[in-house]
Amino acid sequence: MKYRVRNPDGEIEFETFGQLEQAWLMGLVEPSDEVLQEGHQNWRRADSFPLLARARREGDNVWGGAWFLWVLIGVAAATIALVIFKEAARQDNASLWALGFTIAIADVVLMTRVTVNAQKRRNPHHGQRK
Repeated sequence: MKYRVRNPDGEIEFETFGQLEQAWLMGLVEPSDEVLQEGHQNWRRADSFPLLARARREGDNVWGGAWFLWVLIGVAAATIALVIFKEAARQDNASLWALGFTIAIADVVLMTRVTVNAQKRRNPHHGQRK
């Protein structure tokens, strides 16, 4: 099903809702833009489409997402592990080495999880086919 989008700059046509959604996610289609669905006669604001309104834009994913906080926590944990390693080497203390390795391994697991989750594209349709 085709979708036409108009705004003060002009009109553009998308072959599928998926293409319209991608334009929305990239910020090319704004909430105030009007959309005409093929077979309909009334133009609707883009943000009146529930699937678009729920879709997260790129800027929201980058700075508004919780993963950014987890990255900061991961960097802090890595720094703490390095400080503990330095102190363990200075004191030749086996328990400090163990603590440093424990923190480092936990940080590797955390950062791997954050990286994998950040790479996954969130499906705003929650399992519905486009």
